[in-house]
Amino acid sequence: MIQEGDQFPPFQLPDENGKERSLKDLTGDTGLVLYVYPKDNTPGCTVEAQDFRDQLETFRQHGYAVAGISKDSAKSHCNFIDKYDLTFPLLTDADAELLSQIGAFGEKKNYGRVYQGIIRSTFLVAADGTLQKAYRNVRAKGHVERVLRDLEG
Repeated sequence: MIQEGDQFPPFQLPDENGKERSLKDLTGDTGLVLYVYPKDNTPGCTVEAQDFRDQLETFRQHGYAVAGISKDSAKSHCNFIDKYDLTFPLLTDADAELLSQIGAFGEKKNYGRVYQGIIRSTFLVAADGTLQKAYRNVRAKGHVERVLRDLEG
């Protein structure tokens, strides 16, 4: 599992339009807020996506781009983006390869049931590709505000 101070793993993943994107494609000369969420169009994931959308300009002012990632298909991402006017890319990691590398896919427990799934997480990646901060197993409501408070120091 990636730790703060490590280089973020290289990746090539399709966005909502099927275009392959790398970390450098998403950041240019800025940092990246990469948030991992379980499923498009679910209540918690919708709240989180809308919060990131609403604070996108503030993240940009702090020198960060924003992108989301889940196992959902490009088509599902397109519908989610259109329905909620999302203004940042959503990546698809269908086989959860990157998600596993960064510790955002693994064992979960719900009502006594144990299963493998996406662990809601957010990663602040510096412009040089270094992981600055990892937020693991977060709750959607209020999460974006916590990330912004940390950025504002």
